[in-house]
Amino acid sequence: MLSLHGKIVAITGASGGIGEATARLLAQRGATVVLAARRAERIDAIARDIREEGGRAATCVVDVTQAGDLRRLVSGAVEQYGRMDVLVNNAGIAPISPLADLDTEGWTAMIDVNLRGMLNCVAAALPVFREQGSGHLVSIVSMAGLHAVSPSMAVYAATKNAVRTIHDGLRTESTDGVVRTTAISPGYVSTDLADSMTDPHIRELTRKNMDAMGIPPAAIARAVAFAIEQPGDVEIGEINVRPTVQA
Repeated sequence: MLSLHGKIVAITGASGGIGEATARLLAQRGATVVLAARRAERIDAIARDIREEGGRAATCVVDVTQAGDLRRLVSGAVEQYGRMDVLVNNAGIAPISPLADLDTEGWTAMIDVNLRGMLNCVAAALPVFREQGSGHLVSIVSMAGLHAVSPSMAVYAATKNAVRTIHDGLRTESTDGVVRTTAISPGYVSTDLADSMTDPHIRELTRKNMDAMGIPPAAIARAVAFAIEQPGDVEIGEINVRPTVQA
């Protein structure tokens, strides 16, 4: 196993689920983590836990739909630690429903958080990565970004597929070895993502599926660590992680 000691890693959506698990695991493996999310009390509590266990952690209140918040996250990490090696774009929501429900507010919210939030990460981090000569963007995408697994997931799947496409575009622009990109697509993971689903039937079905087959967020955190731990001349472009029982 390669070491994460000395790596400075910022993580959006770090107040719970995959983001929290990733922050805890990377800190355990020696990285300095900057937890970013809207819930200040929650990320502060997680950071305290990490520090009490001997890790290094800081926090930054961030709404990924606000480009200025992402710039503040990145510039703050550079100011405090001298660099930022990895940005984990994890924040996401899923107010999914059938298209026939015409939930235009939900569509807009998914586009703003899942897609525009990712672009805000790119805009904030890419200049820093270029200036310092290296950097790694990791995005938590979704198996839904590979294909729409449910008729109700059309817009959600579209945002996630768009993130994968942008990742591929950034990869093709970065063959000079400066910027690495990794898209990690989870299947069912036991998180609170269902809380953002507005359709009560879909929300309940999703929770049942998570209870029946969901893998722990730590499984995705291990995939993030694996990608980051690779030497600089190795890029893990995509990783799909799902329960063995998921079709």
